[in-house]
This record gives sequence, structure tokens and C-alpha cells, in this order.
Amino acid sequence: GAGGCSCAPLHRQRYLSRLSGPLLDRVDIKVAVSAVARADLTSGPGEASARVAERVRAARERQARRWAEQPWSLNSDVPGSALREGPWRLPARDRRPLDEALDLGLITLRGLDRCLRVAWTLADLEGVDAPRYPHVAHALAMREAEGVKAA
Repeated sequence: GAGGCSCAPLHRQRYLSRLSGPLLDRVDIKVAVSAVARADLTSGPGEASARVAERVRAARERQARRWAEQPWSLNSDVPGSALREGPWRLPARDRRPLDEALDLGLITLRGLDRCLRVAWTLADLEGVDAPRYPHVAHALAMREAEGVKAA
């Protein structure tokens, strides 16, 4: 209904536990969606689809140029080891949210790699050369949507 789930937290957790940790670990972006408020309907138009499409096109071109001399062309194709250990390894200050989450057992190594790919994509959508701390933190936050966690 419009009021959201009225189940007790234990029931919600039991329901979500039906999805296995390894399956959830393969989901890069998890987003909690709430009901639309009436005020949001009259707040004016959002970003135009044509503009979004142009940003996506530009991001894909940026990726193709970056990976032109590699056997992959999109961030989603890049092996995690290349992003963790190669010339595309981010400075420690920018990787910190992921390193801390890994140390605390909140994400797996596979999850870290997937967050790095999303962070690179967020940077590409913004038109910058490499992800910084905000991109990494955003990628991690999208992976850890409330109530949906990988084991």
C-alpha cells in the first residue's frame, strides 16, 4: 500500500533472507523506493530523457577511450584485479569506504570489485577522469540499500 510495509522488522528480515547472500552479492545497485508524495508530482519536470541519454552516451564513449588498448570496452567488463591492483587503482583516500566495509565484513571482495565498477561509471556519468571519494561512497551506499544486504 501507499503507507509502506507494515510488517514487523523480524518478518521483513525473514522475507529478505529468502534471497541468498551469493545472489545478492551479484546485484550491483539496490535502491529503496518510497511512495511519491503529492508535492513531488507538482514540483516540475525532472531531467529530460534526451539529456540523460546524452550523458549515458558520453559516459560510454569515455569508457571506450579509457579501455581502448585493453580487451574490454565498458567498466562492467573490467576484471576487479585491474581496478584493485593495476594502473587504475584509486588512491587510498578515495578507496577508504570500500576498504573499511571489506575490513568489517560488510562486503566481499567480489562486492568491492562491483562497487569499483559502479564508482567508475558514476565518475564517467559526471564527466570526470576517475572516481573520487564521493563516487566510491555513493556506489557503496547503493549496494547497501536498507534492508537488503548480501551475506
